[in-house]
Amino acid sequence: MSIAVYLKDIGRGAAGSRALSVPAAHALMREVLSGGAPAPAVGAFVMAMRMKGETLDELVGFLRAVQEIGVTVPSTQPVVLMPSYNGSRKLPNLTPLLALWLAREGLPVLVHGPLAEPGRVTTAAILHDLGIAPILNLQDIERAWSRREPAFVPTEVLCPSLQRLLDLRRVIGLRGPGHTVAKMMNPVQGAPVLRLVNHTHPEFGALMSAWAQREGIDAMLLRGTEGEPVADPRRQPRIDTWLGGTLRPELSLPAHEGVLTELPLLPRETDAASTAIYVQEVLSGMRPAPTPLARQAGLVIAAAAALQARQTAGPGA
Repeated sequence: MSIAVYLKDIGRGAAGSRALSVPAAHALMREVLSGGAPAPAVGAFVMAMRMKGETLDELVGFLRAVQEIGVTVPSTQPVVLMPSYNGSRKLPNLTPLLALWLAREGLPVLVHGPLAEPGRVTTAAILHDLGIAPILNLQDIERAWSRREPAFVPTEVLCPSLQRLLDLRRVIGLRGPGHTVAKMMNPVQGAPVLRLVNHTHPEFGALMSAWAQREGIDAMLLRGTEGEPVADPRRQPRIDTWLGGTLRPELSLPAHEGVLTELPLLPRETDAASTAIYVQEVLSGMRPAPTPLARQAGLVIAAAAALQARQTAGPGA
């Protein structure tokens, strides 16, 4: 089916457009990802959704389409899933630090995102400078986990057609629904997954909370640092942890309010090489870890333990 029929609903602007049902959103995204829709129509879809904004039903439908065509990563133990799609410009990108920290604690960590992002320092670039290459063969994921290293899998390996949709940003200049769905997707099968999902504004945070509750998702939601799923090293952000669709206050944190009494020692430069050196110094104990990041790591470890207990107890526990 041509996606033009859906564009008539979503392409009438913020005031005149109509939201899609879950089945319609699923069918639309399947057509977009299959390559059957012409490029101008796909561009119109991205622009229309950017102007209208996504509803929860639409995101659920889009996500189902992505999950159906993407590859799967088997696991027998709970996995921490870290989508890394923004990189950084002003602050150091500390997603690699959190990923390595958790992996060294024995948690299987799967990071996914682009290999490069113009004008930004990506997680892939920093991990490369730390000696951790992107995984192009899924069989290598278990090897990385056995070495207590995070596995970074490029989006183009997990779902090539989704990466092509994300690449439209370089043509249009705007992010589209593909970027949102990429942060929500879960390629892991066989074990619980704790998704670290960042949001950049309160409305999107509320939407992600509604998704976690309605769909029974295991997720840690926070206002990320420059769009990355890691706590701002300067000020504790609010962290909400949902397990099985239930908010867990004991695994969550309120945002820091008031005047800051201390600032962390961060690298002066934010390029990949400087950030990699800083990450090594923190992990080796030469520098103190930023307190918000240390708190987030502790919550992730505790949440992963809760998922492990749930998995061990079995269905209905």
